[in-house]
Amino acid sequence: MRLKRTAQNTYVEDFGLYLEQFEPGMVIKHNPGRTITESDNSWMTLLTMNQHPVHIDAEHAKQTEFKQRLVNSVVTFAIINGLTVSSISAKAIANLGWDKVRLPNPVFIGDTLYAQSRVLSVRPSKSRPGQGIVTILTEGTNQRGEIVLSCERSALIPSQNSLPS
Repeated sequence: MRLKRTAQNTYVEDFGLYLEQFEPGMVIKHNPGRTITESDNSWMTLLTMNQHPVHIDAEHAKQTEFKQRLVNSVVTFAIINGLTVSSISAKAIANLGWDKVRLPNPVFIGDTLYAQSRVLSVRPSKSRPGQGIVTILTEGTNQRGEIVLSCERSALIPSQNSLPS
């Protein structure tokens, strides 16, 4: 979050970046992190109708290699992407897609997730003047620094110059 001073000498929160503010190679650390709760896992598992017992049956999960319930991967994906919104996509016109989603390590209830993004490319849109496409690589880690999710994401971002005066 950045504060922006207005002409009336007050401050407003300025979320998100315009197209010109993204540079290939720039790294953004997203704060704060987010600790996964029992409710996060239960609600998303019910919402998505994911009935795999490793998410909802503690006794079953004890018999697996993990010895405890795994957090539904949709929870991990949603939280990591949510952590990036205030800087990456708060000004976005549209998310265009997520590619190369990987979940290399498990997430458990009580883990705290963090996210960091690196801008891979920035280009003007060929069909939408005053807008452009930003592609980023986001990595989500747990409190031990282990990568629990990585993905490439593209978003349609407005140019600051395209705003009405």
